[in-house]
Amino acid sequence: MPLMEPYRVKVVEPIPVLTRAEREAALARAGYNPFNLRAEEITIDLLSDSGTNALSAAQQAAGMVGDESYAGARSFYRFRAEVEGLTGYPHIMPVHQGRAAERILFATLLKPGQLSLSNTHFDTTRANVQLVGAVAVDLPCQEAADLDSEAPFKGDIDLAALTDALTGPDRDRVGIVLMTVTNNGGGGQPVSMANLTAVSRLCRQHGVPFYLDAARFAENAWLVTQREPGYAHLSPAQVARLAFDLADGAVASLKKDAIAHIGGFLAVRDEELAKRCELLLTATEGFRTYGGLSGRDLEILAQGLREVVQPDYLRSRAAATHHLGELITAAGVSIVRPAGIHALYLNAGRLLTHLAPGRYPGHALAMELYLAGGIRCAELGSLYLGEEDADGNLVKSAPYELVRLAIPRRVYTQSHLEYVAEVLAEIAKAPERVPGYRIVESPPLLRHFNCRVEPIR
Repeated sequence: MPLMEPYRVKVVEPIPVLTRAEREAALARAGYNPFNLRAEEITIDLLSDSGTNALSAAQQAAGMVGDESYAGARSFYRFRAEVEGLTGYPHIMPVHQGRAAERILFATLLKPGQLSLSNTHFDTTRANVQLVGAVAVDLPCQEAADLDSEAPFKGDIDLAALTDALTGPDRDRVGIVLMTVTNNGGGGQPVSMANLTAVSRLCRQHGVPFYLDAARFAENAWLVTQREPGYAHLSPAQVARLAFDLADGAVASLKKDAIAHIGGFLAVRDEELAKRCELLLTATEGFRTYGGLSGRDLEILAQGLREVVQPDYLRSRAAATHHLGELITAAGVSIVRPAGIHALYLNAGRLLTHLAPGRYPGHALAMELYLAGGIRCAELGSLYLGEEDADGNLVKSAPYELVRLAIPRRVYTQSHLEYVAEVLAEIAKAPERVPGYRIVESPPLLRHFNCRVEPIR
């Protein structure tokens, strides 16, 4: 079937197209950090798929009937019904975004010195674990180490390593097991139902809370129906419910798989834990029936949760990402395979072989994409994960130098994605011309958001 978006456009927004000289000036002003660029300086924005989505007509209509009552708003009860029907969890707390849910859950569940075990913690998740004095430990499966293999579920956790952690000398320190679906920090790869089932069994056996980071639950469910035997006959919503049934609760940024601009939830089974979380929610986010969100937002989220599990939507989104991946590969740029849905991860280390990790090849490729075509994206390499000494020299590099192209939902058409591939193809013709970078200013936490770097000519 030909690639076609399963929607038509009602409203359009002009795309800024700057000259090369204008982009060079913008990037210098931003300290060569894509997070510091202004929206009017971006032609194609692939920095994040979080909150950058296009609303449907039905979502816009739902927002018009939002109830803005401070407590007990009708919009909350519609939102709660959608989340409860999707997840089966009895205690649903809206929050303004996923990191708020993480902060509340970790502050309530974790103690200083405890361990959070995960297939991969993403950046803000790791930061929220650290902010309560706990330690984030990643246990990706062995298949994830081979970026080129077509292994279908590289987002899985290493079950042997998890077993060792739950039975070893630090077993009493384990406070939570958190599975990120899909595994954003691990190349956007999905997690299998077999792996989730095994994790659930181990956690129950050892009395450890098991939670999902479910920001992309629908996309993970779709890939399960496509790749895992025994699930092809189920709908994405049914597979998602099976996954939620395995866990004690979930945190979710609904800026992803509710196709919205803001919002999230914290959902738990345990009533006493829910009461403690609600106290912190009320003190820091808002009353339990709005959690920092307007009634309009709650209505849009509820409608988005219905739309995101529709097979036609998920099929089209997966096909678009796959199409872009094939074009990029044909241009001579390696990606983490197989392609996921929400993003493609470029292997910058393989393309820019003249740059050592201490010259941040992932960041260098991201900068070149902006300079060459106005494409904003972000690296997931040594700038994000590396460690430096007091003099700023890289002493521990990331395992891979990757660049993430995150695809907003229902925003860009096939021709926009083909433009991205064409720009990459031009860069790949002479990759040795891409300069390296060095850090000139760096905060102690989440530095990739706020650091300033400069090119080494």
